[in-house]
Amino acid sequence: MTRNRIAALGAGILLTASLAAAQGRGGGRGNAQQPAPATPAPAAAAGTTPRLPPPDEKTSVTHHKAMIGGQEIAYTATAGNYVIKDDAGTPKASFFFVAYTKDDVANTTKRPLSFVYNGGPGSASSFTHMGLGPKHVVLSPDGHGLGPAPYEIADNEDSFLDATDMVFIDAISTGYSRPVPGEATAQFYGVVQDATWFSDFIYQYVTRNERWTSPKFLIGESYGTTRSAQLSNVLQQRHQMYLNGVALLSSVGFGNWGADDRTKFWLPTIVCSGWFQKVIAPEYQKLTIEQIAQKARDFAHGPYAAALEKGDTISAAEKAAVVKELARLTGLTPKYIEETNLRISPQRWFKELLRDKRETVGRLDARFTGYDADAAGERVEYDSSEASYEGAYVATFQDYVRRELKWNTDMYYTVTARVQPWDQGTPGGPAEALRSAMTQQTYMKLLVICGYYDHATPFNGIEQTVNHMGLEPAIRKNVSFTYYEGGHMMYIDKKANDKLHKDVDDWINSSYKH
Repeated sequence: MTRNRIAALGAGILLTASLAAAQGRGGGRGNAQQPAPATPAPAAAAGTTPRLPPPDEKTSVTHHKAMIGGQEIAYTATAGNYVIKDDAGTPKASFFFVAYTKDDVANTTKRPLSFVYNGGPGSASSFTHMGLGPKHVVLSPDGHGLGPAPYEIADNEDSFLDATDMVFIDAISTGYSRPVPGEATAQFYGVVQDATWFSDFIYQYVTRNERWTSPKFLIGESYGTTRSAQLSNVLQQRHQMYLNGVALLSSVGFGNWGADDRTKFWLPTIVCSGWFQKVIAPEYQKLTIEQIAQKARDFAHGPYAAALEKGDTISAAEKAAVVKELARLTGLTPKYIEETNLRISPQRWFKELLRDKRETVGRLDARFTGYDADAAGERVEYDSSEASYEGAYVATFQDYVRRELKWNTDMYYTVTARVQPWDQGTPGGPAEALRSAMTQQTYMKLLVICGYYDHATPFNGIEQTVNHMGLEPAIRKNVSFTYYEGGHMMYIDKKANDKLHKDVDDWINSSYKH
């Protein structure tokens, strides 16, 4: 099953979301103590199906070593599940997690702690787990898969475990996380709902493991960035838990924009991808990736934006000039651009760019190419980038969680869950939630991590989000961006992963007092 790696609900990457009821269920109480013990389930009424009990909590603790950042690190892995209850003490959901904690730490209360998860919504954390954890999938240096099984894992030299303990979490209904039998899923499926339950899990983990004074970080990928934006505020409002930092890895542009805005935000990624595929104008092909990205931004928000704004009132001369420059920047023909009314659909672009070679271009990572049965078709049959490494990631995690982490269960590991309908809430909600959290938690740092070839969450979308959050200069100084010659999962590329490791470690180390 193909993973729904981003929020493709309604507005695609530019997700509308909610700040409403940031306190979440139970109002704005501080929850200064753990929820009350579970009460016995009520007896079933005559003629009804008996309510099944919640799952038991269990853990599997194992001990390991890995070479990370040039040093051998001994660490403890704890695979387990927490049953999370509502404010009345009724069990509601079971969260599966794997925590990696560095051994021989003199004072764990000062050791950074990061919570890591994937997106979707509806995607389990196995991909960040096998990409950022202490063990990772062995791929070729550029991230392409190594052919058929058997697949291998090895020490992840670029894991962040040298700088922070890491807790990988599966969202409810994904991985091994599940609602308690009989619970309605609507209470979990939504921007605010999802963040609220995640906040309760994090509260439980921090409390049970005595990590309240540890520097705390959120690291979410794809829709996980929308979750982090909302979660930063919910943690503060619901549990009075402050964060040292939030890292948005391949971030959704969680704003409230129209269709022409999304067309502009996608253009720089289309141009960068054309540069990689060596199909753009020769004079632009000579530029560096950073230079061509800036050239594309300038054009997208200058002449191109003006042309889209004018619509049918644009003059023939101005339209011809924009068409000519778009063709030079993208590698598409002027005729094709005219036929699209200047609006290049990414779904069509995947098929159109290399059509003359009978090849398609990857969505998660435009460095990858593939083939369709019908080279004349309108849309691609599959994402060639995801197809290249998905099998290896799924197979290695399924083996690793049982063989090395000793988590033995007959439960199905749900890589992608159907979590529709998803309550998107109020447009622009996560951006406002993040602004509010950053403004009140004045030392909280934001790191935005972007791949140049990522068409699932194009980098210019989150640039626009952050640039329009209304942050005061004193808060804006806590924001930093970093860019990679990779796609949605830039950590599959060795060169990009080395840079990511350094960037994130430096960011974490700069975000707390040693």
